[in-house]
Amino acid sequence: MYRYDEFDAAFVWARVDQFREQVGRRLAGELTEDQFRPHRLMNGLYLQLHAYMLRIAVPYGTLNSRQLRKLAEIARKYDRGYGHFTTRQNLQFNWPALKDTPDILAELASVEMHAIQTSGNCIRNVTADHFAGVAADELADPRPYAEILRQWSSLHPEFSFLPRKFKIAVNGAPKDRAVIQAHDIGLQIVRNEAGEIGFTVYVGGGLGRTPLIGHKVREFLPVHDLLAYCEAILRVYNLEGRRDNKFKARVKILLHERGTPAVRELIEAEFAARGDAGLGLPPAEVARIQAYFAPPKLTSRPAVSDRLERRRGKDEKFSRFLESNVVAHKVPGYAIVTISLKPIGGVPGDASADQMDAVADLAEDYSQDELRVSHEQNLILPYVALDELSAVYDRLASVGLATPNAGLISDIIACPGLDYCALATARSIPIAQRLSERFGDGARARAIGPLKIKISGCINACGHHHVGHIGILGLERNGEETYQITLGGSGDETASIGGIIGPGFSTETVVEAVETVVATYMARRDRPDETFLDVYRRLGPAPFKEALYERNKGADI
Repeated sequence: MYRYDEFDAAFVWARVDQFREQVGRRLAGELTEDQFRPHRLMNGLYLQLHAYMLRIAVPYGTLNSRQLRKLAEIARKYDRGYGHFTTRQNLQFNWPALKDTPDILAELASVEMHAIQTSGNCIRNVTADHFAGVAADELADPRPYAEILRQWSSLHPEFSFLPRKFKIAVNGAPKDRAVIQAHDIGLQIVRNEAGEIGFTVYVGGGLGRTPLIGHKVREFLPVHDLLAYCEAILRVYNLEGRRDNKFKARVKILLHERGTPAVRELIEAEFAARGDAGLGLPPAEVARIQAYFAPPKLTSRPAVSDRLERRRGKDEKFSRFLESNVVAHKVPGYAIVTISLKPIGGVPGDASADQMDAVADLAEDYSQDELRVSHEQNLILPYVALDELSAVYDRLASVGLATPNAGLISDIIACPGLDYCALATARSIPIAQRLSERFGDGARARAIGPLKIKISGCINACGHHHVGHIGILGLERNGEETYQITLGGSGDETASIGGIIGPGFSTETVVEAVETVVATYMARRDRPDETFLDVYRRLGPAPFKEALYERNKGADI
């Protein structure tokens, strides 16, 4: 893992001191809320529906047990005993008091954490594949490049006040687990014909009120040119992006209005204009950062665990956990474990302080003191020996974290919605809870197979509903909460935006509507392993729309 150097430490502690002074002035009445707003946003502090919310950065989703224990401690001391993990691989505290926020930032700084670049019109926290460095299908670990981008972008003087927020994601495997095509810049690690590592570059992805899939602007970008090319993209956006309308200020709108070829030409011209004076990335610097992410020296383990297989044969719940929450590791004898933060009937992404402590203990005892946060609002133990999976499962079960539903229909992504967010127009959490109770994590969920439901409480799409296989958008209509369903979205390497299907559904009928969609899929698939997305892409929306209208004919939906 990356360790702060002297500059990082001084930078973060200086920010803590600055914010302490700013908060003091706000509490003393020397700053109005409007004057204070840009200061708090630069430190990850939002004013939500009921209270302030502090968003903590977890760069590229990687942290250690000491850091997770600190988050648990903050949850107990300054919040209400829990935290909420987000689709940006961050963590949010929903109830901090303004007077305590400088102390919270100081607590974070003591374990090399902060809340910088989690809000505001800047380059946000850089995200990456949550299986980075350990996935069996990986070409290269994307985290060193994400860290280089983090260092380059932190308070970059030219890009601190962009037209709007700007998001970058890096993926290192053919399977896209970072949703790169829904980001302002998406970087896919590839090899060219000479076997050299580089990047395919996507620009202009994004969700929100105008959902668009990113456009490929470079087939192969050498590692040396990573920062120079990203700088060219940001400079074109900063100069050409609209500032007259915040809803049209994203780089995706620039590509949509100007056209991809025209914007690509601007980027390439800006990149070429720098020539040899451009911001090259020296191989020695890449190697220096990569050394921080060198895999630990793992004890040699058998590629097959007899102990594991014996328990699998006689413990049905454990077997289901292995099937859904455990995936192949690049090192024989080890596995990657997903800890679902989606208990049936629970709040997606929430973890109590006690649970965070328990996961920190597991990371220390069984996973080389390392864990990950996924954009799907789960936690990952990346280095678990096969022989120790049984012990890990038992300890997870003892704290309510052994739900065997990773990737299944009840592994639902949801934003906080109207229960917390001042921007929301409908509740997300109760819908997610009812859906997870309806479909569960048992035989029915496994028969349905891989199916991603994603729920947003407003058009800003923090729940990524546009790229859900089934997406649900909460809206307000005539003073009532209503829910719009989209089908066929995907955030993987076959990225697509879901299509709106049918009318809006009420709070009372939306779960039944999803039931109808799932039943239609099950009835129309050609074989048991044909996924929902495969069926939808084969048949299109017609059978689903027909079933929804037929079931709800004459109903007040």
